[in-house]
Amino acid sequence: MRNRSGIQGLASSPILVGAVTILVVIVAVFLAYNANNGLPFVSTYNLKAKVPNADALVKGNEIRIGGVRVGVVKSVVPIQESNGRVAAELALSIDKNAEPLPLDSTITIRPKSALGLKFLQVTPGDSSKGFAPGETIPLAAYEPEPVDIDEFFDLFDKLTRDAIRQNQAGFGNALAGRGPQLNEGIGALRRLVVSAGPVLRTIVAPSTDFDGFWRALEDISATVAPVAETQASLFVALDRTFAAFARVSRPYIQETIEKGPRTLDAVNADLPAVRPFFRSSARFFTALKPGAKAIGETSPIIAEALHAGVPVLNASPVFNKQLQPTAEALVDFQEASGVFNGLDLLIDTNNLLKPALKFIAPAQTSCNYVTLAFRNLVLSTGGGNDNGNWLNFITFAPAEGVNNEGSPASSVANGPERSNHLHYNPYPNTGAPGQPNGCEAGNEKYQPGQTVIGEAPVWAETTRGIESK
Repeated sequence: MRNRSGIQGLASSPILVGAVTILVVIVAVFLAYNANNGLPFVSTYNLKAKVPNADALVKGNEIRIGGVRVGVVKSVVPIQESNGRVAAELALSIDKNAEPLPLDSTITIRPKSALGLKFLQVTPGDSSKGFAPGETIPLAAYEPEPVDIDEFFDLFDKLTRDAIRQNQAGFGNALAGRGPQLNEGIGALRRLVVSAGPVLRTIVAPSTDFDGFWRALEDISATVAPVAETQASLFVALDRTFAAFARVSRPYIQETIEKGPRTLDAVNADLPAVRPFFRSSARFFTALKPGAKAIGETSPIIAEALHAGVPVLNASPVFNKQLQPTAEALVDFQEASGVFNGLDLLIDTNNLLKPALKFIAPAQTSCNYVTLAFRNLVLSTGGGNDNGNWLNFITFAPAEGVNNEGSPASSVANGPERSNHLHYNPYPNTGAPGQPNGCEAGNEKYQPGQTVIGEAPVWAETTRGIESK
């Protein structure tokens, strides 16, 4: 009776009932507020984890192992690594029954819903060692998702949506009014499917390694991913290009397409006849290649010749006008009596002179001796005064010794003095047939202390003004 009366006394007191109610509400609010952070006064397994990008993960998001909630993210803090890269550090509160987490475990941030909510997925490894409380899961343990759903939806921005809308309008216009053709295409699709059966069986056969094709395609996609912006600019440029084509599609491109089949028929008919020409052209250009290379090396000389030839060509009309009277005079000369007899005698004369000229000609053509002789003659008579010209000369005393040039001699001068030696070459080489290729006369090197009669042992191969050929 005493207890019942106590309870009745407590229930009959409004102040006590209100106080108990407020206390229960406060406890409930506190528990509800901290529900995402775990229940209070419950021991947890606390770790830290580094990720390159928190990827919209926030405080209070779940931690899951095998799809089961095992903890919450206590905090997300940006950090900077020693190499200067920015990352995020997560404070993890995990249930004690998941302790210890193996050292080779991996973590991944995954979407929880299409609205952008995320959770941290932990995939335990099989290592016998685990993380101690307070340790940090390294950055290498993070395995990012290839593409999150929010990143996928970010593809459809305003520009992409406008482009899709334009594509749909273009496809609609392309299909409009083409019902019969579509029906024929659908009817032919059945035959295509029947015919494609053997092809598909061959494709999926183990020997074709069809799955390897997709792996290679994935590798190619990963390779071109860094140049995605370049590819985007390529498509923008293609859009401008096709827009330019669209402006001239009618009538120009349309007429080109219409004439294309007839052009192909004409080409197919003409190519067999043209093939021998192409083969001959290939041989011609192959044979022309050395000449083209030589022209490239001699092009400066050809350019100078053309530059010098322009004035000559400008004066050629006057010269051409004089050719006709000259030709008529030559015809009259040819028809005159005795001309052929004289030409025959001239031919005989040339035949007689040919051996001698062949031997003497190099003295001028290779050694320039005739020109040098006239030049020296002009120089010898060019000096003088008002009373006349005189020859330039220098006097010198003959060498002393036996048979020197200053007295009668019984033999050639041959010493004993170093300067008393005869140097005489009555028949020098001039590059004539049968002789060395050079110009010996006037180029002999004086040999002190030696008597040289005939061809000099040392002499230059050129004369002043012309190189030896």
